[in-house]
Amino acid sequence: MSQNVSQCALSLAAVVVAAGQGLRAGQPLPKQFARWRGKPVLRHSVEALAEVGCRSIVVVIPAGADAVAREALQGIGGVQFTAGGATRQESVRLGLEVLALVAPDIVLVHDAARPIVPRAVVARLVDALVSQAAAIPVLPVVDSLAHADGSLMGATAERAALRRVQTPQAFRFADILAAHRAWVGATNAGDDAQVAQAHGIEVALVEGDEALHKLTTPSDFAAPAPRVRVGTGYDVHRLSEGEELWLCGVKIEHTHGLAGHSDADVAIHALVDAMLGAIGAGDIGQHFPPSDMRWKGAASHMFLAHAGQLVAEAGYALGNADVTIICEAPKIGPHREAMRARIAQILGVDITAISVKATTTEKLGFTGRGEGIAAQAAVSLERV
Repeated sequence: MSQNVSQCALSLAAVVVAAGQGLRAGQPLPKQFARWRGKPVLRHSVEALAEVGCRSIVVVIPAGADAVAREALQGIGGVQFTAGGATRQESVRLGLEVLALVAPDIVLVHDAARPIVPRAVVARLVDALVSQAAAIPVLPVVDSLAHADGSLMGATAERAALRRVQTPQAFRFADILAAHRAWVGATNAGDDAQVAQAHGIEVALVEGDEALHKLTTPSDFAAPAPRVRVGTGYDVHRLSEGEELWLCGVKIEHTHGLAGHSDADVAIHALVDAMLGAIGAGDIGQHFPPSDMRWKGAASHMFLAHAGQLVAEAGYALGNADVTIICEAPKIGPHREAMRARIAQILGVDITAISVKATTTEKLGFTGRGEGIAAQAAVSLERV
């Protein structure tokens, strides 16, 4: 159908199967009610099905789970609940029996553990039902296969003949209800397409989507690391006679140097804080406290190398670093390229990832009066 799913002339309803215990997911309650990306797993799929035009949605839940299910779906209209049966097939049939009161043209049967329901997949399913009684989303098998006993299914042809089956599965309502009522299998049906085929219903295959991944193990509930992280840092040190002046790991001849517990390289300190902040690892004072005499007069390149190691251990690499030095003197321009090169060397990155620049405060404030030097830094990190 060319029109939007929600504009389809055929009435659309859904049965969401949420009656399992979901113990393999390692959650404190059945996985369909556990929180995933900010809300219960069940809510994701029910909201998506409502958005594509399902006016009636029956959610099949475990016996005694009414309260937690209603809380998970609070505020979503058109939802009814019914307790599941001893098998998945029986649970689906019980959900279909509730829908029989409204008798929609099309029903989508969906597993609650698949929280993402792409609109395009639903559109392909509904399109297929213009001429078919049933349609299911599938994906090709691209990996090599093995039997549980360890023997390999090595032939490419075996993979080419197989498909991975997903949900939601779409059916003409009257047909799938009749198929479930007629099911007499001694064992649980693998899915509703199996029930349909056993009843003589031809099942069409449409393209699925990797986004329909089923949440199964604890790792599926782990928060995904963001692709990019950013951090900022700021530091100040006082200018003092008799001290060496180190900026970005480069020693600069000047009338005054920076005073501090270490070599007081204010630019590197700001950069270290930016990197630590980007991975949520605190600040330089937590890792190299001024109270620890081991760092008395220490070269700040050690701090920067340590921050780089922590970034790598967190699974990230430096995308770029931008350092701004704020002072009236000395002039930074003549030393800029040496500073960029030194930072790049310490962090093991290309010099093009490093920016060093300087500005003044037009004689205003402590930097304008030549009492100290400030620095700020910003970094981006990319997941590797």
